[in-house]
Amino acid sequence: MSYFFEKRTLIINLRRPTLLGFLVLFLILDCCPLNASEQEVSSTSSLINILRQGETLSYDVSWSNIVTAGIATMEAKEGTMPDGKQILRFIVKTHSVGFVNMFFPVNDTVESVFDPEIMQSLSFRLNETHGKKKRSRELLFDHAGRIVVSKLNDDQPETYAVPDPVQDALSSFYYLRIKEDFTVGKTIVVDVHDSRKNWSVEVQILGKEMVKTPAGEFATIKIRTYPKYEGVFKHKGEIFIWLTDDIRKIPVLMKSTIAIGSIVTTLTSIQ
Repeated sequence: MSYFFEKRTLIINLRRPTLLGFLVLFLILDCCPLNASEQEVSSTSSLINILRQGETLSYDVSWSNIVTAGIATMEAKEGTMPDGKQILRFIVKTHSVGFVNMFFPVNDTVESVFDPEIMQSLSFRLNETHGKKKRSRELLFDHAGRIVVSKLNDDQPETYAVPDPVQDALSSFYYLRIKEDFTVGKTIVVDVHDSRKNWSVEVQILGKEMVKTPAGEFATIKIRTYPKYEGVFKHKGEIFIWLTDDIRKIPVLMKSTIAIGSIVTTLTSIQ
């Protein structure tokens, strides 16, 4: 992210020249092999159940691992809609600290409402403060009609056609974590709507590495991305992400190059 975590979620190599969206899972069972469709359902249900129980990930965001610029948290928890429908809420909060906070305070909150039955976003809301500038954005998806109602700040709402299925900038990250597998050499594509446009987003799976962070040492899957996107991880240029090589696919480390040095996002705790 150009200053650090913002709101998206995910991180991925775009097929289109500007913008993005972001991962996946492979469940190994100690029993007879399932067929492909049963395997995917089993894996999906397992991670969904974990997220329903609650997950909070905390990160430090620094410049070249030297100066800490901010702190971010990613939270997933179960919720209930007014009509009784069970949903998942994904929430990312970020704020600047120290020297950065003195000169350019940042305070962002992003929330995505996700329907685990259809595996798509129902709504998205962003509230951000960057220095003296404030911005808000809301999305409300109508999947039956394949449209989304978008509202930016105090502007009048606008309606756009969207593909099916489709994710918002934050739900795309969790959706990718729930997918079938992260085979080395494979490319995963997700359709995302953000900033009033639809984007086909790619993730490239590079290999496996051990990564040590303040939260512990992890066997990980390394991913390379090239987003030009205002997402949860706001970056320009090449990004590398390391995800735990297990059912949860937790992002433990993210690195992106900038004009001078790099932005490094490191996992500090898992709850």
